[in-house]
Amino acid sequence: MNKVFRLAFLIVLTTGVAKGQTRAVEKEKPDFSRWEKEIAAFEQRDKTNPPPKNALLFVGSSSIRLWNLSKSFPGMATINRGFGGSQLADSVHFAPRIVLKYEPRLIVLYAGDNDIAAGKTPEQVGADFRDFVRTVHKKLPKTRIVFLAIKPSIQRWRLIDSIKKANALIAAECKKGELVSYLDVATPMLGRDGKPRSELFAKDGLHLNEKGYALWASILMPILKERP
Repeated sequence: MNKVFRLAFLIVLTTGVAKGQTRAVEKEKPDFSRWEKEIAAFEQRDKTNPPPKNALLFVGSSSIRLWNLSKSFPGMATINRGFGGSQLADSVHFAPRIVLKYEPRLIVLYAGDNDIAAGKTPEQVGADFRDFVRTVHKKLPKTRIVFLAIKPSIQRWRLIDSIKKANALIAAECKKGELVSYLDVATPMLGRDGKPRSELFAKDGLHLNEKGYALWASILMPILKERP
């Protein structure tokens, strides 16, 4: 009787573990549908005001979405396709709709911040970055990609070790290709004490204020002025 009980217990336990693992895998699957409204809005905007080809495309999370590109880069043809809260995998998934069709001469990518905060490992962030590069260069082999380092922020300072590791992995990946660059906007955001400079951030301690964007623009401008 004890053997029968133990066997039944093991079956129930194994079944429960299997179901738990299935739910965990399902939970990890990204829900791209939540961005559909924003992506559709971009597409509608393209119909009424088609953006130019060979422009500078900025894509990624809220640090891109909130960036006043015309103020930072006057006289330059820019396209802003940032959508707040997004992760790298989201930019990969929607690349055909908000990246590739514009045929930009250069892409500025900022993402990974939300990825780390959501629990993704630096290795996963690095893998998603490689997917983005492959996706772009499969269709646009001559388009340059500039990755802005994941920023150290006041709100997410507890995650700095993972952020640094993700940045290091992406920086190493960028050294492998001529058309992929890693731009260190992170180090200049740190003060003498090695902590994020509060004067660069909005009140939430996460997003940039005007001074923060001015700093990023000053670091990025020399690259944007380069001609292919």
